[in-house]
Amino acid sequence: MTRDGTNFDVIVIGAGSMGTPAALSMSEAGLKTLVLDGNASAGQGSNKAAIGGVRATHSDEAKIRLSLKSIEVFSTWKERYGDEIEWERGGYSFVAYREKEEKTLKDLLKVQLSHGLDIRWLDRRGLLEVAPDLNPDGLIGGTYSPGDGSVSPLLAAQASYRQARKRGAEFRFHEPVTAVLTDKGRVVGVKTFRGSYSAPCVVNAAGPQAREVAALAGLDVPVVPDSHEAGVTEPVARFLRPMIVDIRPGEGSANFYFYQHATGQIIFCITPSPYIMGTDCRETSVFLPMVARRMVEVMPRLRHIKVRRVWRGLYPMTPDGAPLVGKARELDGFIQAVGLCGQGMMLGPGLGSLLARLVKDELSAEDRRTLELLSPYRAFAGVEKLK
Repeated sequence: MTRDGTNFDVIVIGAGSMGTPAALSMSEAGLKTLVLDGNASAGQGSNKAAIGGVRATHSDEAKIRLSLKSIEVFSTWKERYGDEIEWERGGYSFVAYREKEEKTLKDLLKVQLSHGLDIRWLDRRGLLEVAPDLNPDGLIGGTYSPGDGSVSPLLAAQASYRQARKRGAEFRFHEPVTAVLTDKGRVVGVKTFRGSYSAPCVVNAAGPQAREVAALAGLDVPVVPDSHEAGVTEPVARFLRPMIVDIRPGEGSANFYFYQHATGQIIFCITPSPYIMGTDCRETSVFLPMVARRMVEVMPRLRHIKVRRVWRGLYPMTPDGAPLVGKARELDGFIQAVGLCGQGMMLGPGLGSLLARLVKDELSAEDRRTLELLSPYRAFAGVEKLK
C-alpha cells in the first residue's frame, strides 16, 4: 500500500546531474514530481566529481542540440532564478599540434556548423590571440567555440534542487529504490525501505547505478561505469579564458583538458586509455605526473602553479559514448535517461527539459529526432569522435 500523499505524476530515480534538472523542468511543467536518492543530498554522486565544463562542441547532433539548450539555461540562470552558479562563458578550444588532429577537427567542423554551432577554425596566430600562453612550438591551430563555458557543478546542482522544491517537487534522500512496481505490463510506482510511492511514470536517472535500477524493472541497459581522475590548483590571477582540449593520445591517456574557473583555479582532467572500468574512486599515484607533464607541454606557464587536490569520479559509459534516452518498449511508463558518459552536467538541463515534454506527451518534431538518435534500442555503430 502507498501512504497518504504518495501519489505522483512522475518519480525520478536519482538526484544528480540528470535527475535534479529534470525535476525542475517537470515541476515547472506542472507535474507532481518525486525524486528519490540514496545519498544525503542532491548532487552527491558523480555530479560533485565533475569539473564544470559545458560545451555544445560535440560531433553528435543530439548532444549538440541538448547542450545548446543547457547553455541557454546556465547562461541565464542568475537572471531568471537569482542563484549564483559561477557561469562563465570562456569558450572551448580544441588544439591541433599534428596534421592528424587538424584533419579530424576540420572534418568535424562541417558537421558542427550544419547544426548551428558558433565555432570556427583559427590558425596558429589566431589561436594564440585567444590563448596567448599556449606553447607555440608546433602549434598548427585549432577550433574555437566562444559560446561554451563552465559552471560550478555543486552550485548548479543545489540551485536546481532549491528551484525544483520551490515549484513543488519533493526530494527524499537516504532512500534508495528497492523495487519498481508494475501491473499488467506498465509501471505503477516504486518501493523503498520506507514504503511505496505510486506514479504512472518512472524515470531512471541513476547515473553509474543505472544498470542496477533498470534491472529492478526487468530490463538491461548497456551502461558500465569507468573512473576518471581530475584535479584543481590554487587560485591565481586570471590568464586563461577557454577550456583547452588536446585530443592527441599519450601513454596512459586518450586526451586531456583544462580550464581556469571563474574563481581562479585551474581544473583539469584526463581520459584514461584503456578505460578503468568499475566503481573504484580512490585516487592514484600515476594520474598527477601523467597529466602534469601533458599540461605543461601544451602550456608551459602552468609549471609554476601548485596543485591543491585530486579526485576520481565515475563516467556511466555506453558502447558508443552517447546517452540512452527514451521510453522502454518492454514496460509502459518506464523511461531511461542513462549513460551520459561523464557529460551529465552539461547535458542535464537540456535533457531535463526534453524529458518533461516526453512525460507530458508534448514532443516536437525536433524532440522526436533527438530521441531517435538517443534511443536505447539503436544500433551502436562507432564512437563519438569528441568524447
